[in-house]
Amino acid sequence: MGAGKSTIGRHLAQQLHLQFYDTDQEIERRTGADIAWVFDVEGEAGFRVREEGVIDDLSQLQGIVLATGGGSVISKENRNHLSARGIVVYLETTIDKQFARTQRDKRRPLLQTDEPREVLENLAEERNPMYSDVADYTVKTDDQSAKAVANQIIELLGF
Repeated sequence: MGAGKSTIGRHLAQQLHLQFYDTDQEIERRTGADIAWVFDVEGEAGFRVREEGVIDDLSQLQGIVLATGGGSVISKENRNHLSARGIVVYLETTIDKQFARTQRDKRRPLLQTDEPREVLENLAEERNPMYSDVADYTVKTDDQSAKAVANQIIELLGF
């Protein structure tokens, strides 16, 4: 969360002349409602079911760049689909950067709490091993522009 997945993904897709998809945007398109509403009505569990379906569908497409939500890795099915069907790049960032990038964003349901930094720390502790496990490449995003990170990914992939 707050690593720059959507922004970097758009840059990467543009530079590689590929179609870009964002799982959260696709969920919103399919439901006709924003992510916060889905969380309010269906809870995180309902959202995760929708997310699994979207990742299953989109990960079967060829020649795309896919930005997934930060929690998508908690599903073993998602991890399996992503690693088996594509190249996975983990955009790693520090808690400080995540907090700075997300502290005013009201569209992140998990951070709508009195202790958003603590939530980020707990999520990182839970998810970082899963990100590392599924990733083909890890790229640090803290002190780079989205365009610079996209260029670094292109170089890593040998394009």
